[in-house]
Amino acid sequence: MKSSILIVLLTISTFLFGQKKPSEYFPDPKTKVMVVGSFHFEYPNLDAHKTSKSDQVDVLEPKTAAEVTELINYIKKFKPTKITIEAWPNWKANEKLKEYKDGKHKDQRDERYQLAMRIATELKINELYSIDANSVLDDLTEKFGKKDSLYFKNLLEDYDFLSDDAVSKQYNKFIKNTEPKNFKSLLDMFKYMNSKEYHQYEYGAYLTGDFKLREHDGADLLALYWYNRNLRMFRKIQEIPKNTEDRILVIAGNGHASVLRQLFTSSPEYDYVEFSTLDQKK
Repeated sequence: MKSSILIVLLTISTFLFGQKKPSEYFPDPKTKVMVVGSFHFEYPNLDAHKTSKSDQVDVLEPKTAAEVTELINYIKKFKPTKITIEAWPNWKANEKLKEYKDGKHKDQRDERYQLAMRIATELKINELYSIDANSVLDDLTEKFGKKDSLYFKNLLEDYDFLSDDAVSKQYNKFIKNTEPKNFKSLLDMFKYMNSKEYHQYEYGAYLTGDFKLREHDGADLLALYWYNRNLRMFRKIQEIPKNTEDRILVIAGNGHASVLRQLFTSSPEYDYVEFSTLDQKK
């Protein structure tokens, strides 16, 4: 009888007061982070999507340079205290940052100069964190000599991002229509390509085309290569010393941003700041 009464009381209590929200179990103040997904200003064309010469913009040309300034002023509203970039340690970002502050590299189109180093200089930030990483697939095929094994040859066969199915064709049109020339300014483009909906569909590209190779080769390759690489980049960001007053700005290719969004929004350590919310700040 007593147990029945207890169950009734617990049921009434839950009904009256409700269960806590999941977020209420993690009340500690979180470090704010904003990911700015970018196209590569220098157009190395190393990604699956290649930008034709006629669709490229020159960020050093006066009109586009003014748009870069507008974009920078917008990003600065986030008031970052730390900046991370898609770069390898041997790129020597902090040596280049010091040189940049001494007046060098101003003619470099690379977004790491045009965005990261300029923002760091204007906000008196003296260090950049390089977060690029190899994937476990790179390690297995290069570091550990597995590249020529029959297993990896079979696994990698036809993995070239050149699928011709109906959904892949839709993605080709979707990505091509996100070239800078289709927007009135770089800022408008960045708002569009850093939206939640854009990242959702951009990540969806990795779940089509070559993802469907054979029974699960495409799925295994996504896990071993692209998703793993981004997990390692996220891990590098976790290693950056931080406190609740820090505001971490991440500047990377937008393909990375779509995965990093998932990781940051799921992490109990970070508060993900939407790019579009900077419109509300002065």
